[in-house]
Amino acid sequence: MAYYLRVALPAVDPAPELNTIADLPFHFSGRHPKALLVGRVIKGEIRGQSSKDLFEAIRDLSLGFRALGVSPGDRVAIMSESRPEWLACDLAVLTAGAVTVPIYPTLTAQQAQYILTDSGARLAVVSTAEQLEKIQHVRHHLPALQAVVSFDPAHGVSPSAIELGDVEERGHARMVAEWGAAREYRDVSRAVTPDRLATIIYTSGTTGEPKGVMLTHRNLASNLVASQQALACTPDDVALSFLPLSHAFERTVTYVYLASGVTIVFAESMETIGRDITAVRPTIMTAVPRVYEKVQARILATGQSLPNPRRTIFAWGVNVGRARAHSELRGRAIGRLLRLQAKLAERLVFSKIREGVGGRIRYFVSGSAPLPADVAEFFYGVGMPIIEGYGLTETAPVLTVNPPDALRLGTVGKAIAGVELKIADDGEILARGPNVMSGYYNKPEATADALRDGWFHTGDVGTIDADGYLAITDRKKDLLVTSGGKKIAPQPIEAVIKRSPLVSEAVLLGDRRKFVAALIVPDFAALERRLKALGRPPASREELVARPDVVALYQEIVDGLNRELSQFERVKKIALLPSEFSIDSGELTPTLKVKRKVVEERYRNVIERLYGGTE
Repeated sequence: MAYYLRVALPAVDPAPELNTIADLPFHFSGRHPKALLVGRVIKGEIRGQSSKDLFEAIRDLSLGFRALGVSPGDRVAIMSESRPEWLACDLAVLTAGAVTVPIYPTLTAQQAQYILTDSGARLAVVSTAEQLEKIQHVRHHLPALQAVVSFDPAHGVSPSAIELGDVEERGHARMVAEWGAAREYRDVSRAVTPDRLATIIYTSGTTGEPKGVMLTHRNLASNLVASQQALACTPDDVALSFLPLSHAFERTVTYVYLASGVTIVFAESMETIGRDITAVRPTIMTAVPRVYEKVQARILATGQSLPNPRRTIFAWGVNVGRARAHSELRGRAIGRLLRLQAKLAERLVFSKIREGVGGRIRYFVSGSAPLPADVAEFFYGVGMPIIEGYGLTETAPVLTVNPPDALRLGTVGKAIAGVELKIADDGEILARGPNVMSGYYNKPEATADALRDGWFHTGDVGTIDADGYLAITDRKKDLLVTSGGKKIAPQPIEAVIKRSPLVSEAVLLGDRRKFVAALIVPDFAALERRLKALGRPPASREELVARPDVVALYQEIVDGLNRELSQFERVKKIALLPSEFSIDSGELTPTLKVKRKVVEERYRNVIERLYGGTE
């Protein structure tokens, strides 16, 4: 971004209390005058902006958006990978009194169209020519959409798209030409009230139709302040960010970083994290369990490739770390021998492992999906503890955080300040607090179902121990959450598979797994007819489901479906089952709905073969 004449904003100090997210830019406008507040790794080099530069960029963009006709209450969609421009645009929209509508950049044009239509977005902001092309592909279906702004040059894709730099220049020109522009920015942003709608975040529903979670400034600001207290970040911290800002988890954590003066550096891409982490040398990092599993696997593979005796010492050290973690994370004291072994392992093994991820990690944060116990023990054991929390988009999102000085394995921590939790008679976790959404956009029935008697019904089942630690034990919601934190509604995908005359039943898998797979029950009568038409021999059901030519018929069905799905929704593997589901055998309810847990338990060996050694 280009910066021209510096125009001071009068009377920004002292910063207001964080009652709205529109107050946030005023907090770092002069409070943390460090060389770098927000940056990005580009080809191994960190480029970024100081707190003053970022504040001015947000101010100029906000004025520029207003010059494009964005008014308080208007919805502005952002469809981009995580990068500093995403954050600047988000805060520019919020300080203009408008509403941010995040869209995952991995969504298809048709999926983006639904969100843009349902939200009534007046403006769409995209990152690249690829994202712009998606919008242009469906723009004739979007009468409310008045303009599209692109971070990157848009030449050759759309003559009507506006580049973000031009929007910023428009806002800056107002600062230069209009004496009252700076005061207008301040007054408009401070006119935003806590109960004003701040964002609509679309999340998968169990029917497959996305639901727009409406979060007010009070929801976001209260969660920011409470999460800030729980995480205890300081201006000395450096964070590496690579999770999508479209997700409520990373967005809120980023707000916490800004409010705390933490330096934020965005990774160039998911593929460059290994390189970027050594360049940034973060002290804090947030991720989903899948990322930590990959890092652990890489560390262990590196250790196993060492020549002896270093390989033996490495394996010994990892075992010592696990033993220490196994005891300490369960509140047990460790013996003198293990303490001495841990001190030696620190010098020989742990310090070298930490150096491989920058050497400065204070702690990691994990959310969006359950963290496997062995992963938690490994990282804790080598001196890089993972703080696990729990929340939902509907709760802005954080509900609980494990205290950094009192981690408890198998739990997601204690309720953060202002949040109340209780367990319903059927075991469901209920929550209430200032962070709970106002409802689902345009969906009064879904809102009434989720918000009852003043409590938000999470759809998760759990227990709360005597010390207030929450443990998640089950899910009521029929929604898959991959180990990468992606939420997938299974029924719509299953329904498409079952449209084929060759399919009797389909059950999607992927909860807490690294990819989506499917169990398919053939319609054997239809299959026999198809094989006869193809001139292929019949066989028993057990033989048919294992035959490569039969499996290929069903793989062809799934391949066609995959072309219409986002990357994270695609079915990577299938297995054919030899027996049809029935009420008598327990796989179906009296209303012929599939009992997912019964199927998964009955075919556990098949499922493990699907995922075994390939995740």
